[in-house]
Amino acid sequence: MCGIVGLFDTRGQREIDRQLLGRMNQTQVHRGPDEGQLYTEAGIGLGHRRLSIMDVSSGQQPLFNEDGTVVVVFNGEIYNFQELAKELVALGHDFRTHCDTEVIVHAWEEWGELCVDRFRGMFAFGLWDRNREVLFLARDRLGIKPLYYSLLNDGTFMFASELKALLAHPDFRRDMDPHAIEDYFAYGYVPEPKTIFTQGLKLPPAHTLKLHRGQSTLRPRQYWEIPFTPNECTSVQEAQEELIVRLRESVKIHLMTEVPLGAFLSGGVDSSAVVAMMANLMEEPINTCSISFGDPAFNESQYAQKVADRYQTQHNMEQVDADDFDLIDKLASLYDEPFADSSAMPTYRVCELARKRVTVALSGDGGDENLAGYRRYRWHLYEERMRSMLPLGFRKPLFGVLGNVYPKADWAPRVLRAKSTFEALARDSVEGYFHGVSIMKDRMRQRLFSASFKRSLQGYDAVEVLRMHAGKCPVQDPLSLVQYLDMKTYLVGDILTKVDRASMAHALEVRVPLLDHKLVEWISGLPVSLKLRGQEGKYVFKKALEPYLSDDILYRDKMGFSVPLASWFRGPLRQRLNDALMGPTLADTGFFNKAFLKEMLEQHQSGRRDYSASLWSLLMFESFLRNVLDAEQPRVRKNDLKVA
Repeated sequence: MCGIVGLFDTRGQREIDRQLLGRMNQTQVHRGPDEGQLYTEAGIGLGHRRLSIMDVSSGQQPLFNEDGTVVVVFNGEIYNFQELAKELVALGHDFRTHCDTEVIVHAWEEWGELCVDRFRGMFAFGLWDRNREVLFLARDRLGIKPLYYSLLNDGTFMFASELKALLAHPDFRRDMDPHAIEDYFAYGYVPEPKTIFTQGLKLPPAHTLKLHRGQSTLRPRQYWEIPFTPNECTSVQEAQEELIVRLRESVKIHLMTEVPLGAFLSGGVDSSAVVAMMANLMEEPINTCSISFGDPAFNESQYAQKVADRYQTQHNMEQVDADDFDLIDKLASLYDEPFADSSAMPTYRVCELARKRVTVALSGDGGDENLAGYRRYRWHLYEERMRSMLPLGFRKPLFGVLGNVYPKADWAPRVLRAKSTFEALARDSVEGYFHGVSIMKDRMRQRLFSASFKRSLQGYDAVEVLRMHAGKCPVQDPLSLVQYLDMKTYLVGDILTKVDRASMAHALEVRVPLLDHKLVEWISGLPVSLKLRGQEGKYVFKKALEPYLSDDILYRDKMGFSVPLASWFRGPLRQRLNDALMGPTLADTGFFNKAFLKEMLEQHQSGRRDYSASLWSLLMFESFLRNVLDAEQPRVRKNDLKVA
């Protein structure tokens, strides 16, 4: 696990500023504290920060082929590198190390840009081929590892593992993208391929980018898609048995390491399943780590302890204090752009705890998206059944009017809120799902933003993110569609981003066996009835795990890895929230309607409404402005802050 950075002159062979490259590389020292190396030649410079996991004694990067004409910087793990190395040796390639990085340069020599089709793992890399004068970037299929890039006005192309490395370049403009701001307040993160900055982009998952010297047009190429091709399982029993075989195989390849290894154990189904498989594959006791909360409504530590006791792990647990608020500004700096998932706080702490004992940890991330574990999937299918009764052309005007005139009833159970039901019936499928996942609904965002900021959007609405992906989805089944949307947006933009930054802040490598692409492909082909049956999400997964986990682990209500924001904002964080929302930082942007900010504060703190998720998104945006945007320049004033 590492940090990578690169500079490339697309227009010629200008000398690379080695000191600048070094400063950019050094911003990512937390990703690789063991070693740092640079390489430059005419028009190209590559940098690497190393966290030694495989072939600890060698495998330094940048790493070259036999004659030095191909060089790579790499972040991640190629789990099938040994079988690929054997194939490449048989084809005449000479290996000098025993690390997975070297497979990349020889695979490029042999198969060119199709080499990524051969890799099984999590990866982001930049490769320079001197003979072809080609810079080649690639990101893994599910987006486990990040990769940012930018093309500057002078023709300099740069890439890095984190935005902070791009921000270290003096010519990188900090103008914010108004579309990204709209997206952020809808989703709580900035979805791929945007960043908060107009001049920065993320390479989407399952994409490559090839640049020739003299080329200034950037055209990422997609090399993989979630197939949803029906598989050959003919019964529930057969699917259960095959699922355990495939899960165990995925966990097994993720155990490959030369350093101490453990697992996160929340007490939920997914992390417990990973630990159960590890226990059957490892001879020594597993190091497991979990975080507890003082508030019992958010605390599932007792379930983690049950799994730890069953599999006799070396379990480590710490409690997140209710006043652990110093992390707010630290997290803003860590993520480099606004990020509103409050579970980033306990995630940061569990990574900190794990790093005291291990260098590599396995997690259960990806199970909910793969196997339909979220409660919102059940609600979406309920709404879809209602929508299917009438054509959209009839539903939209009729129920749109009823939704507008009917009073709100937030106090009532969701199924009894007539206003919400009418509004849901007026939407199409994508709009309906977007409404369900938005942390700030359309009506709120309309009130949140100032008139001048809304003009800068030029009619753009964040629902377009989901519409773009829905147009590419290979299936139209309602459940598979929303799973696909989550895997293209929420999984990569929120879950995987959160874990990558929190773990890398502590030089901890986190691996996600439930997102092995071969396992994802197979699960995508299961009948939807085996994923969501009645009210039971992850149906076949839970049935398959019954011999390994107790019913109170498998069939209790999902809690999630969240923090008690609502009570924090009415208690210990009350004044800090007031200062942030009513202070000069947000006001000076000119983006927001101050009267609505005040209304949200008053209604939440009086207990009349629960605006906790929306308020957190504003708190983190304010922290981003202070800690990232203004970090190396004077405090911005309203007239100075730019949106493109």
